[in-house]
Amino acid sequence: MNSNQRKNLVVAHSVCPTAPLHEVNTNLQLARWLARTLGLEFGGSYSAEQHAHLEVYLLPTQTLVGPAQALSLGVKGPEDLWGGYVDHDFICTKAISHGLRSSDAIAPEGWSPLFSERVRGVVLDGLSVFALQDALDAATHVLYGGPMRLKPVHACAGRGQEVVRSLDEFEAILARPDAAQLFSEGVVLEQDLQEVVTHSVGQSFIGGHVFSYCGEQFLTEDGQGEAVYGGSELLVVQGYYEDLLALELPDDVRLAINQAQTFDNAADEAYPGFYASRRNYDIAQGLDAEGQRRSGVLEQSWRMGGASGAEVAALQSFIDNPGLKAVRVSSVETYVEQALPTGAIEVYRGPADSSDFLLKYVTVKSYDG
Repeated sequence: MNSNQRKNLVVAHSVCPTAPLHEVNTNLQLARWLARTLGLEFGGSYSAEQHAHLEVYLLPTQTLVGPAQALSLGVKGPEDLWGGYVDHDFICTKAISHGLRSSDAIAPEGWSPLFSERVRGVVLDGLSVFALQDALDAATHVLYGGPMRLKPVHACAGRGQEVVRSLDEFEAILARPDAAQLFSEGVVLEQDLQEVVTHSVGQSFIGGHVFSYCGEQFLTEDGQGEAVYGGSELLVVQGYYEDLLALELPDDVRLAINQAQTFDNAADEAYPGFYASRRNYDIAQGLDAEGQRRSGVLEQSWRMGGASGAEVAALQSFIDNPGLKAVRVSSVETYVEQALPTGAIEVYRGPADSSDFLLKYVTVKSYDG
């Protein structure tokens, strides 16, 4: 196939060489399912030897970082992948959700103060820290408003987070042997909420198809008893956010959608090298230390995520039924071995990095129930 021909090959790509088996296999399964849904061939896992000179549609496990990586994979824009691209690693992490404590604070190369200015009204109170020397001042500022959540910027699925209630507790963290490395890699210090509901809001652009969605995430226990991501229930429409907002939606959901749009627009404005065909945002709504209701975007996902299986199921529903306006889809992750529910689509069954067993599956229901 020469470079002028239409893409007809969907290829999975596990970006991290040490990725757990369940992530690699989920990536392969979703790429296979996406190829079948689009009527294209499935090319297996990306291989420079096999695919470097072909026009492939890539499904990477992570956001691509830097022009060298994108170029090596033949990715030139959002039409070449289901995922995203950023110029610098920190841009695709939680780090961009908050500003720095001061203009003197250490920031990574490429940091845009414009982004935190644009999103200040749609995120929770918090600060990002990239150096041990800036940590105490930032924590003192955030703790003034009540307990805070410490979040390593590269952690995912809720792992690695700690709730800090006092400066004494924080100073104990600073005394740990790995503290300097932890903060140099990037940490978010963010107000902690109670009675939290986490909304998922997003859009995907695949081929000539555009769909937008809102929904809620839920937690489950992994094999170690830790509360981790357990799935998402989504309401998906063909079209854009205005098509989603045209449905009858509760006020808290409308707020989450509007906040996600502001965050999404800020990324395009503040980081002009960025592009993405999958744009997913987590929005937390709950009570702050004074019992006031708060809502704010936690982070973005411009890559394959927990809800990706549900999104492919929605896309398949829209392609199979062109007149369909909306559909309800769910992705579920459970660490308890069990039979697949009736009508569910299995995405992965096998061991996980933290447990002996993990099952991922998707369900589809009509919009009107």
